[in-house]
Amino acid sequence: METLDLLVQEGWRIRQKNFQSNIKFSYPNETKAVSVTGGTCELNCAHCGGHYLKGMKALADIPEGDGLTARSLLISGGCTAEGKVPIAEHIAQIAAMKQKMKYNVHVGLVDEEDIQQIAKVADKVSFDFIGDDATIKEVLGIDRTVSDYVACYQKLRKSCSVIPHVCIGLHGGEIRGEYQAIRHLKALGVDGITFIVFTPTKGTRFADCKPPPIEDVLNVLVSARRELPALPIHLGCMRPGGTYRQELDLWAVRLGINGIVNPVSGAVRLAQNLGLVIERREECCVL
Repeated sequence: METLDLLVQEGWRIRQKNFQSNIKFSYPNETKAVSVTGGTCELNCAHCGGHYLKGMKALADIPEGDGLTARSLLISGGCTAEGKVPIAEHIAQIAAMKQKMKYNVHVGLVDEEDIQQIAKVADKVSFDFIGDDATIKEVLGIDRTVSDYVACYQKLRKSCSVIPHVCIGLHGGEIRGEYQAIRHLKALGVDGITFIVFTPTKGTRFADCKPPPIEDVLNVLVSARRELPALPIHLGCMRPGGTYRQELDLWAVRLGINGIVNPVSGAVRLAQNLGLVIERREECCVL
């Protein structure tokens, strides 16, 4: 515990030096998740298995945007066998629906032609950045490498506002490429990072794995703070629940995180006790 205390104290000092005393708590009730592929995904990744598509509205079911009263949409979907979300194939419908809504578009490994289409509608692009070749092959099951993620990220940044997402413990709870991802992003240029945490999910190949130890998660977060001291870092919605989340959220506030999605109530009280000004958001944390 003493080691963790010293770790979070370092993170807090860096935060105090580089940021004002505010923290963003996002409750994305006004952002609706839409899948361009419905419940279909060609990859069947070890950590997801298409499970999270079930909670999204299928784009095919809202041809005119009927019934959408949200302020914004998270537009995502299952991946093709090449690892991209086929957003561009539906761009006309997506553009027609936009009206006054903002879009956070989750894209996967898209090519230059797709990026030009996506840039026409995306207010923000969420891009999963993976820093380990073995994880890409063994978890996602695609024949791509970190260099492909670097190249795609570089192309996206030329046309879009991109917030990379780094999943801590993606390789079945193991820390494999997270530090490399941070170093790559530092070299490439980045405006903010959202960290999520591997969550064992029923029905997937990783269902019986355990989430990464909280100390490992905190080490990654503080490493990001060291490497990129003036960069906003957020803890996203995908992270384990229960006592794990109760503990993680409190540590995250103590180490000086800039924002948390759906924080536990104890984290809100702690932020207040630490003198932080809470900014409540009702949409996806990247918007």
